[in-house]
Amino acid sequence: MKKILIAVDDTKATRAIFNKCATICKCIAPESVILLYVEKFEGRSLMTDVLGVAELSTLKEVLEGTEYQEALDKKAETILSYYKNALEQKTPLANVQTMVKGGHPAELIVETAAEEDVSMILIGSIGKRSGTRLLIGSVSREVVNNADRPVLVVK
Repeated sequence: MKKILIAVDDTKATRAIFNKCATICKCIAPESVILLYVEKFEGRSLMTDVLGVAELSTLKEVLEGTEYQEALDKKAETILSYYKNALEQKTPLANVQTMVKGGHPAELIVETAAEEDVSMILIGSIGKRSGTRLLIGSVSREVVNNADRPVLVVK
């Protein structure tokens, strides 16, 4: 396997599953790993759910150079640095690349996977049990439904 994309964020769920992702990488031994963090607006907002790609792109342009964008970028850098160090400590990989994008997480995960021609996407799920079924999180579900390559949802 040549390249794997691992979607990361700042949730407890991602921290909890990251050791499993590192173990998977160790077993698969990819040539490179991309750690992708998608910046999103702080807090839960209906705005981020209803805005389209064009509107979010315009908003990103307006925010560029502001203190708010600088704070988002610093947070992204801190999170990616944490996961990159964690991965490199557990798995001797030659090439770990980090990327930051802004917008809808599921869309950008799928787009980045295609642009970078990754062999597989690893994504965590904050899924919950409902009766006897396991419901996966909305981002992971959207990635699974829209990706044109294998997706491994790690729980």
